[in-house]
Amino acid sequence: MKRPNRLTIFAVIILGVLIFITLFAAPSGGKLNNGSTYNRAPEGYGAWYSYMQRRGKIERWQRPAIDIKSKKDLITLLQVNPPKFGVSPEYELQGWIEKGNNLIVLDYTGKATGAGFSTIHKSSAGDVKIDTTKRYEISFSKSEVEPLLSDELGAIVWQTRYGKGKVIYSVTPELAANAYQNEPGNFEFLAQLASDNNKRKIYIDEYIHGYKDKDIKEAKGEGDIQTYFIQKPIFVAFIQAGILLLVLIFAQNRRFGKIATLEAPRVDNSQAYIQALAAVLQKANSTDFVVEMVGKEEINQLTLNLGLGKKNIIDIAAPDSEELLSAWHNQVGTGSDLESALRIQSQQGQSRRLSEKDLIAWLRKWANIRKLTHHS
Repeated sequence: MKRPNRLTIFAVIILGVLIFITLFAAPSGGKLNNGSTYNRAPEGYGAWYSYMQRRGKIERWQRPAIDIKSKKDLITLLQVNPPKFGVSPEYELQGWIEKGNNLIVLDYTGKATGAGFSTIHKSSAGDVKIDTTKRYEISFSKSEVEPLLSDELGAIVWQTRYGKGKVIYSVTPELAANAYQNEPGNFEFLAQLASDNNKRKIYIDEYIHGYKDKDIKEAKGEGDIQTYFIQKPIFVAFIQAGILLLVLIFAQNRRFGKIATLEAPRVDNSQAYIQALAAVLQKANSTDFVVEMVGKEEINQLTLNLGLGKKNIIDIAAPDSEELLSAWHNQVGTGSDLESALRIQSQQGQSRRLSEKDLIAWLRKWANIRKLTHHS
């Protein structure tokens, strides 16, 4: 039994390391940045955050939502497109909300309806543009759920009261996203909801988008630059590049097999000539020429197959066409295809040219004649 060489063993080890890194060491994808105030894309909230900063009553919250309970003043916590896993913030913070604080959750809630995708709705802040067909069907009494922006198909923005506080929901996370900078009603509508008529400060949750305060990062081992790069996909890329470099060094930059040369495809000149000639004849509609040349060759071949001797050309108008038919009847027994083929050939030049469809039918007759001759 042949022992594996060093290169094979080394390749197996490298493959195992790559599989391990891919399955266990590669970091998972970062949280969605949609709705973040650091995001300047259309789905981000950078423009609305700047709009609210001019009023001096907004800050970014970069800690777990549960830590908001440490705030003594009545505030509003705004979450845009929060993750769908874990405990819902309205349940986690219910006691905090009941004390008089507000929670706003801008999320993909509700179901699609027959509403137009882009609609304009009146509000105390002006016209609010909504780009979604989703609506929320209120199934509770008005004392429990109060629509704040709605139409005949359901609620778009609504609130539910918990004690002295309330939770406000939206069917779209893009209520005041960067895409609506030219819609002042959208920005002001969310501003009024969050500030509660300038009664409270607003904290917008950035922790759900992956942004953390320094002490939180240090507690999770994310405080230094080395740990930061280890957690990024580029770190895995560096490892893979290093392993590839080691393979090249180990193999002394030699190929792992012989060079395989590609052979040029062989050209069949006869077939190429026939195909080119056929294309020219088809374009010129020269069916009479095809009938004449193919018919002569088919008759020559049939003459040989019937044992009538070699003839270069048979004049089908001459009596020896009768000899051909007679020999055909004696040896094969039926002459309908042959009679038809000979008749069509004899009529060329005396009437209109065959159509492409009739020419194909004529060639099929000769194909059938050859088949019957070989079987006889």
